[in-house]
Amino acid sequence: MITRRAVTAGLATTLVALSRESRAQIPDGPEQVLTAKLTPKKLRPDAVAEADIWTFNGSLSSALRIKHGSELRLKLQNETALPLSLHFQGVRGPNAMDGVGGLTQEPAAPGKSHEYRFTPPDAGTFLIRPCVLGGSAEPAERGLSGFLIVEEPHSPQVDQDLALLVDDWRLNDDGSLAPFEKPTEAAPAGRLGSWLSVNGNGAPQRIEALPGGRLRLRLANACNARTMRLRFDGLKAYVIAIDGQPTSTFEPLKASLPFAPGTRYDLLVDLAPEAGTAGAVMALIGDGMPLVEIMTAGDKGPELPAITPLPPNPKLPEAIKLQSATRKDVTIKGDPKAPNGSWTINGAAGSPSGPPLVKVKRGAPVVLALTNQTAFVQPMHLHGHSFRLLHPLDDGWEPYFLDTVQVPENKTIRIAFVADNPGKWLIASTVLERFDAGLWTWIEVT
Repeated sequence: MITRRAVTAGLATTLVALSRESRAQIPDGPEQVLTAKLTPKKLRPDAVAEADIWTFNGSLSSALRIKHGSELRLKLQNETALPLSLHFQGVRGPNAMDGVGGLTQEPAAPGKSHEYRFTPPDAGTFLIRPCVLGGSAEPAERGLSGFLIVEEPHSPQVDQDLALLVDDWRLNDDGSLAPFEKPTEAAPAGRLGSWLSVNGNGAPQRIEALPGGRLRLRLANACNARTMRLRFDGLKAYVIAIDGQPTSTFEPLKASLPFAPGTRYDLLVDLAPEAGTAGAVMALIGDGMPLVEIMTAGDKGPELPAITPLPPNPKLPEAIKLQSATRKDVTIKGDPKAPNGSWTINGAAGSPSGPPLVKVKRGAPVVLALTNQTAFVQPMHLHGHSFRLLHPLDDGWEPYFLDTVQVPENKTIRIAFVADNPGKWLIASTVLERFDAGLWTWIEVT
């Protein structure tokens, strides 16, 4: 459980516009390098011991920004003790660059490197996470997550554009990392942390902004297993993108949003015109915990234009022909408390050598019925594609694209997409211990 002491320690964080870690940018150059390495650090302000965390280039929550249309040229240098590969969650790029160690590439062994070369087809906010079959959870829990931000040619006018990576950490009383579960444990439910961070610092992240100003908040859930809801207190927030894809601008229903591991939101937040006005982004954990606190200070800024939707990414389909779709049932099972229990999809744990869930020609519409027969909410991520969440009667879809969706316990939801990206693509749990234990399958697009 996240304790009151952890909350109090987080509240002691100094008022800053952005943490040093979140400002740290990967160096410019023809080839950019991410060095994953051990970087002992006291995470909690009152910690006695350092936590043996892993970082990219010495910083937590690095944000790599490129312009839309630019090629990403990235070298992962692995100086950790485990094999690594990097998945760019939400990027509909080439299959060879999807970063699934054991399926689309060989992971980089300790002391080795791997190069990624691709031009992201879409502008948006994407999450960089470790992705090795059977070995993703520990690297992520040690801190190896970050942002890939592909900037629009014409971004909305804002005073600050802030990338905010939310994570939780399971710490011992002295502040060191708690031991990791044995990977042989059957059907692990997932590692829940006891200390919550934003960009590697204790929550809340404190931001000072001009009265009457406008902020762009890019929020991503990098937790291993913690699903939560976000609530906006004293803030006028508008969703402009979900999972990196633009959507019709809307205010969250009841000022709250679901926030599963892997989920991203782009928000525009308009601030009160008076100085000294506070607002907060809250995580609905227990009685509620502030993730971000915003305080207005100084003179009122100039008038801002009306909020308008981001232009849609032009390579996504306007319509999906459901009547001609390939359809497949996807049944999720697993019980961590059962003897010899395991996570399965359609009766089997994921295997790269087994047959694909479905095999379709490029351009074919696909409908998947995801049925969760477990006692846990199951967040599931589709690689290489963005999908629509269908209405219960298959008579339409929600007006936004997703790449990650929560399947409630003992419920069925349906998703639809055009399989327009050739290759082998995972459908996988974003709770990384479940993913490591086999809660994934794959489709093939030829």
